[in-house]
Amino acid sequence: MLTMVDQRGGALFAYLAWRTGLKPTHLTLLNLLLGLLASAGVIAYIPAAQDGAPWWPVAITALVIWHVAYMLDCADGQLARVTKTGSDAGARVDILSDVAIQASVVAVVVAVVNAYTPQIPAWTGAAFAALWMTNLVTAVMAKDGGGASLVTADNLVVRLVKLVRDYGFMIVVIALALLRPEAMAAVMLFFGAINALFLLASIAAAARTTLR
Repeated sequence: MLTMVDQRGGALFAYLAWRTGLKPTHLTLLNLLLGLLASAGVIAYIPAAQDGAPWWPVAITALVIWHVAYMLDCADGQLARVTKTGSDAGARVDILSDVAIQASVVAVVVAVVNAYTPQIPAWTGAAFAALWMTNLVTAVMAKDGGGASLVTADNLVVRLVKLVRDYGFMIVVIALALLRPEAMAAVMLFFGAINALFLLASIAAAARTTLR
């Protein structure tokens, strides 16, 4: 459902960009700017929230901006395909921007966890950050044709895990967790565990393919 909303929003942005003469990379850079600004704003707000300022305005604002940024991320590829203006350089900018934005979202999670649940061991934040990157690694491998060696979506459990690992779903959960920042540690551990399991399953599936 969320994927459909983001893709349709992306289609609208792609259409508006086409009408105004913007290039796919313009959308990519706008996506980067919005995503980083939203994350930086959340992190900068933590001291004020700890002094008693309400989280809900920032949580809702971050949710909206992160999703608009994600729609722009969907839009740049759609625009490139329709206008046949895609390029290797544009694809690299897109991937690097995704890495930068998702690294900033990871920083938000870890910063909130450190601020509200300092008893959580520091290594869990480092593990969460590293495992989050499996989302991007597996996505890039699949786009490059390496998806055959990854976990397939034939199994219902695998499909559910992939749904949970969807970036649009993850930023919704993270934004809503800001309303109860003490719960962010549970969110971090949950997504870390899901990504760890998916990484191990991907390794096993790839190894099984090579050993046949």
